[in-house]
Amino acid sequence: MDRHDIVALPHSRLREKSTKISKFDNELKDFIADMVSASLDWENSREHETCVGLAAIQVDKLWRVVILREDLDDKEKKDFVTLVNPKIIRAYGPVERDYEGCLSVKDIYAHVPRHTKVKIKAQDEDGKEFRMTAEGFQARLIQHEIDHTNGILIIDHVKDDPDAFYKIGDDGKIDKVDFTTEIKGSEQLWD
Repeated sequence: MDRHDIVALPHSRLREKSTKISKFDNELKDFIADMVSASLDWENSREHETCVGLAAIQVDKLWRVVILREDLDDKEKKDFVTLVNPKIIRAYGPVERDYEGCLSVKDIYAHVPRHTKVKIKAQDEDGKEFRMTAEGFQARLIQHEIDHTNGILIIDHVKDDPDAFYKIGDDGKIDKVDFTTEIKGSEQLWD
């Protein structure tokens, strides 16, 4: 699997809820390895961006599986953590806005409000249940990826805020976009 397997809006299945995994077998493990390959291939095609997470639906599989970059500070480290059937038990702490991009919402960044801390439960690729507490960017990332398993995208959090939309420039900087001319009429985002 590579970056071309990653689906983007207006792909309709991105809006569907994913199904719970009950079979922990080699098919699941191979699929997770494919997700990592697609993530890294996408990242290698981008000059200024890093792939920090991916949900199964983003490669057109309605499974409750997400992968998260293990080391969010070092792009050279290519290891991912797998969350199968992840569920937020509690989102807490202040709600803060920060920039988020999404491989399935091409070339758009949004200033998305999220809780600063989360507690989750999930299973690993062998089916062993675990719990985890995250804060800061890791908490934001977990909320983003679990949203995907529920058919929710970053633009859904800010659709009523025309000041929340951005694009990444050729220089790697995130720049404001004109909502009326560049976003509002884009069928790829709202269909």
